[in-house]
Amino acid sequence: MSGIRERSGEAATALARTFRNPDLRRLQLAWLGSVVGHWSYVVALSVYAFGQGGAAAVGLVWVIRLIPAAVLSPVLATIADRFARERVMIATDLVRALLMAAATVLIAVDGPAPAVYAVAVAATVIGVVFRPAQAALLPQLARDPSELTAANVASSTIESVASFAGPALGGLLLAATSTEIVFAVNGASFVWSAALVLGISVPADGRGGAVKERPGFVRELTGGVGAIVHSRQVGTVALLYGSQTLVAGAMNVLVVVLALDLLDAGEAGVGYLNGMIGVGGIVGGFVALVLATRRRLAADFGVGLALFGLPLVAVGVVTEIPVALLAFAVLGVGNAMVDVTALTLLQRIVPNDVLGRVLGTLEGALLGAIGLGALLTPLLIEVVGTEATLVIAGAVLPALALLSAGVLRRIDQTQQAPAHTELLRGVPLFAPLPEPVLEHLAASLEEVRHPAGTAVITLGEHGDRFYVISEGEVEIEGRRFGPGESFGEIALLRDVLRTATVTAAGDVVLQALERDEFLAAVTGHESARAAADEVVAARLGRLESGLPPI
Repeated sequence: MSGIRERSGEAATALARTFRNPDLRRLQLAWLGSVVGHWSYVVALSVYAFGQGGAAAVGLVWVIRLIPAAVLSPVLATIADRFARERVMIATDLVRALLMAAATVLIAVDGPAPAVYAVAVAATVIGVVFRPAQAALLPQLARDPSELTAANVASSTIESVASFAGPALGGLLLAATSTEIVFAVNGASFVWSAALVLGISVPADGRGGAVKERPGFVRELTGGVGAIVHSRQVGTVALLYGSQTLVAGAMNVLVVVLALDLLDAGEAGVGYLNGMIGVGGIVGGFVALVLATRRRLAADFGVGLALFGLPLVAVGVVTEIPVALLAFAVLGVGNAMVDVTALTLLQRIVPNDVLGRVLGTLEGALLGAIGLGALLTPLLIEVVGTEATLVIAGAVLPALALLSAGVLRRIDQTQQAPAHTELLRGVPLFAPLPEPVLEHLAASLEEVRHPAGTAVITLGEHGDRFYVISEGEVEIEGRRFGPGESFGEIALLRDVLRTATVTAAGDVVLQALERDEFLAAVTGHESARAAADEVVAARLGRLESGLPPI
């Protein structure tokens, strides 16, 4: 019990730290504006379409919005890796704001409905770029893994709340004003989102692929698919996540059939069941954050899959209203756990330069999976009945989670902090660095061994490495330095020749970091650069005083 309380305290602290990080706070508030505005506008669009052509028009609008977005998402996601991600988000917000303004004018002057639908399609297609760019930017702003998980929890919670708060807000605005006013308010929410993103300060090494030479467009376009196909770990997470959204698409149909036919709960029953999913989603986000302190994200991902599927099995077996309400709350918990853990896993195992494309490719696949699940479910109900369909749909995810248990276990094993992370954390130059950067440096270290009496570096030679002592001692002009101490930064930071000779006092084991990795980490973060300047100034001061400088 005390362990649970301790993990809950750690989770709450991480979540609070997320909102104390000014850049993460701006990003989350921008996401809030984007997603709430979107859901409000979807309600207004559906009402407008119904007035134009009844239920058939509403269905048509949903289909023509989702299919182009699903197809074009992998193409558009290349933008999130080709350009600075915060700029991509701002551009996406501003374009959508202009489209909402156009729709507002069209509706106000009683323009043609196809033109309004075309604007809605364009806004949805443009919008698919925002989420991958936002998710790919999160790891660059988070200062450690717990803060990254907490940021994903916050994003997932915002989405859960918006899924029922947004439609409610849209409905209230419609009742009090008009359809065009709701469109205008949505446009204003995009402007608000863009203004918040504009104030975000992204580290120099956190701009995706924008600072590197880019490959050809076709190669870049296929980079997201390639990263998924060629990595078993990434491919497994993507496959399981896609399977979950396939079942989610089926659930969108099943919840209506369950409420109206099996439970005889009427239209209000549909709302209650969806509301329980939203409530469970808020709880599930915090559950995912608490469990993340165990550092077993992949295992928790598997648990989330099971919690999303098993409630459907339970409802298929026992079709009673209390059971259904409880089951859908548990399903909401599982849904939030899957969203948080899957996204965090991908952010940690996918290389940064293709992360935006992987997330964009996955976004398109998830949209397609939702549509496919909704398309296949009525056919399955026709063949085996609603109860059996609930059981089949619910059993798929626990079965897949069990079959993938070995891969998920290996992901958790490989995602532990690399060896020597703690060693680097004790180096003053690296102490201010965010945890993901520190872990990257630890993974980049190369072990170097020198027998007693040999020179590690020589006065006057060119400097190409930074060293941290892990075992043994070195001698610099009569003074000895032991484990945890470092040397070699002056030549790298000042671009000068080595300022002293360093000799192994005995057999010594060093962890070496190449020049480019060292400079990218230290100079790319303002606080680390300041710490480095202090260390260099102090050591050069010792050199001028005739003392060992390193």
